Amino acid sequence: MSEIHLTEPDAAITLRPEDLDDLLTRAAERGAERCLAHLGLENGHAARDIRELRDLLEAWREARHTAWQTVIKVVTTGLLAIIVVGAAIKFKLMGGTQ
Repeated sequence: MSEIHLTEPDAAITLRPEDLDDLLTRAAERGAERCLAHLGLENGHAARDIRELRDLLEAWREARHTAWQTVIKVVTTGLLAIIVVGAAIKFKLMGGTQ
């Protein structure tokens, strides 16, 4: 396999691709751990906490969608009721003046 050569003014580093890959993997894992710690999710329960937050967000979205559906149904039913009462009065079905 080929080697990767990194040169600096004072030093030269030679790494095999596997070693470079391992080095990058460890650096990425450490960065992810620091990021989780910065967010307060470092205690090993991060996956569960994030799942719960996603579930809560999904429940909020469903509740908001249901609330809008309910508002639309109430407004539609109210308008239809007004139309029916108006038609009944117009046609003197509800004891209007004769």
